[in-house]
Amino acid sequence: MRRVVVISTGGTIASRWQGDGYAAEAAGQEVLAAGAVPEGVDVRVVDLFTVNSSRLTTDHQLRLLHTVHDVLADPAVDGVVVTHGTDTLEESAFFLDLFHADRRPVVFTGAQQPLDAEDGDAAGNLYDALLTAATGQDIGVVIVFAGQVFAARGTVKKHTVDARAFGDPDGTPLGRVQFGRVSWARRRPRPRALPLPAEGVTAPRVDIVMHHSDGDTVLLDASLAAGARGVVLVGTGAGNATPEIADAVRKATADGVLVAVSTRVAAGAVAPLYTGGGAVDLVAAGARLAGTLRPGQARIAVLAALLAAGTAGAAGAQDADADADADGILRGVLEAAPQAQAASELYLVDGVGQ
Repeated sequence: MRRVVVISTGGTIASRWQGDGYAAEAAGQEVLAAGAVPEGVDVRVVDLFTVNSSRLTTDHQLRLLHTVHDVLADPAVDGVVVTHGTDTLEESAFFLDLFHADRRPVVFTGAQQPLDAEDGDAAGNLYDALLTAATGQDIGVVIVFAGQVFAARGTVKKHTVDARAFGDPDGTPLGRVQFGRVSWARRRPRPRALPLPAEGVTAPRVDIVMHHSDGDTVLLDASLAAGARGVVLVGTGAGNATPEIADAVRKATADGVLVAVSTRVAAGAVAPLYTGGGAVDLVAAGARLAGTLRPGQARIAVLAALLAAGTAGAAGAQDADADADADGILRGVLEAAPQAQAASELYLVDGVGQ
């Protein structure tokens, strides 16, 4: 018998009609009862919180991280499933993945249709997630949705309402769930996990600022004035902005603020190709390029680096050779090879500036 713990956090998979819209309200046991459990799998449910995932905070994600860590302290547990709203699922999954050092899997899933929908996708997704959690090993944190298994890193919500909601625009699935079994594709080794943040830690503010036509430094300045210790600049194209924004980034990084550059383009890596406020100048100003991470996960990378630096800097929290420098940690996170094999080897910008 394989033992899997389901941690329920709300989302559409736990939602019912409220008269004027849907909201998360069902407990985890109700979600589990909506479908079948794979043969040979014993399930225990933990109700952590019940929220629409658009309302999630870093405090929620830290509670989830520590709950998963506590659950896996039991050697009898073979895997964990997290039921989660799809709006921010990619962020929570990547957050947990960066701190996950256990060989046993953590599997995120959710639904695009509410719990009481006829022919909904909740039961099938949960069944596939339970099967993956019961049989997977050395896969880290993954997302299981619509019969596909994706690495947390790089996977995003690609459609607002379609059942095949998730995908990696630059990578291939790690596996597929078909005919009651999981078939695995080739994958790369996982990077070393970051040190676990202390319980009760105060999360730093990390904001996302998007560049656009007529873009200036007003939003970036406001973010810094609000106390942001990290900022993700969402550039145009391969990670471009303006000379004025590059100057503002230089001032921010000189003050110790972490700045990562992502892109508003749906696929492809950011790369130092252009001057005139482009990624060449942003890198020279002290920003880090986020590779193929889209803005939401780039923000998680910055947040995790700040939290890990605080943990590594605490007395006795880490080995003597641990790097307590947040910028160095962020660089390591951003430069780590994704688990998923590249969807295409034809990107001319891949590896530029590495």
